[in-house]
Amino acid sequence: MTAEYSRQTIIADLTAPIADIVKRYPTQRSAIMPALYLAQDKYGFIDETAYLAISEILDVPEIWVFELASFYTLYKNKNIGKYHLQICTNLPCMLRGAYDLLDHLQTRLGISKGDTSKDGLFTLTTVECIGSCDLAPAMMVNETYHTNLSKEQVDKLLDQLSRSGITSSVEESKSPVEESNASTEKGPSTGTAL
Repeated sequence: MTAEYSRQTIIADLTAPIADIVKRYPTQRSAIMPALYLAQDKYGFIDETAYLAISEILDVPEIWVFELASFYTLYKNKNIGKYHLQICTNLPCMLRGAYDLLDHLQTRLGISKGDTSKDGLFTLTTVECIGSCDLAPAMMVNETYHTNLSKEQVDKLLDQLSRSGITSSVEESKSPVEESNASTEKGPSTGTAL
């Protein structure tokens, strides 16, 4: 997040893009979720400052914005690492070893669920479902799905991400896995990650 992050800056940056979003919906309220995602995509996370700015842009009560932002786990209210590891813990993933993978990730990274590594590269969270039940256990790294995971595959992925994170800028959006592995794509049920 930059020093220019303020309600006024958010309003200046997002009024035009949000106006384009509003055109697709019958009411202003319907554009809250895409507006939240737009703000998160631009600033890395959304907080009370963003809620207020979005409520002003859309001319809706701030509580409507807060309700949606706090309900859905895909909206982040604090800055996260370059690589957001979201491990699915819903029933199919749980039955196929998601909690073992979560324990492995916590040990390997030296962090607990909800924390960010000291180097700022990894944030580890759990989510209820990412829509890849048929390929469990599954995890998202940022917006890229990784499925049918084993501890060995997770280790290989972390090694690749660590090497990339040390040598590349935070603004880059593609992971080395996205660039080198055609079977891993954005969206659910994409196949084995590694």
